[in-house]
Amino acid sequence: MAKNEETPQPAEKPEGDTPAEQDVSAEKPESETPTEQNVGAEQPVSTNKNESVQQGQVSEEISKDARMWSMICHLAGLAGFIMPAAGNIVAPLIIWQIKKDDYPFVDEQGKEAVNFQISISIYFIVSVFLCCICIGAFLVAAVIIVFFVFLLIAAVKANNGYHYRYPLSIRFIK
Repeated sequence: MAKNEETPQPAEKPEGDTPAEQDVSAEKPESETPTEQNVGAEQPVSTNKNESVQQGQVSEEISKDARMWSMICHLAGLAGFIMPAAGNIVAPLIIWQIKKDDYPFVDEQGKEAVNFQISISIYFIVSVFLCCICIGAFLVAAVIIVFFVFLLIAAVKANNGYHYRYPLSIRFIK
């Protein structure tokens, strides 16, 4: 029965029935093909493992609650649309002050958010004063675009557990 079981195995592969195809499969260096495939497969896997290890370290070091509060602290800058005078500074400041003792990550990201909101407020005020020179309108638009882009990037990075530092931010609180 072992002979019968061996015979159907090549018969199951219709491609291997012809001698030319058998020679092609025999000419393939079987040891090289799996090795090349394994090496190619191992490199992305090792890269993914490194990424997953880094992500694992981030999630182990920084709790999910800390990441969520950090993201909320960054997004609290949008409160400036509800309370225009100082809402963009007050809201992140309150969240930072409440949660800074509970989570070191929120302490760090809260400082970044408050510093950025103070800096953006200064840039906005200066650009409004420059409207009388006709360049201010472009600067106001640029400040608003920079505000939204960096705010969203910071919120996403904080939610993923990355330590984000705003560019163009003056470090008032250290």
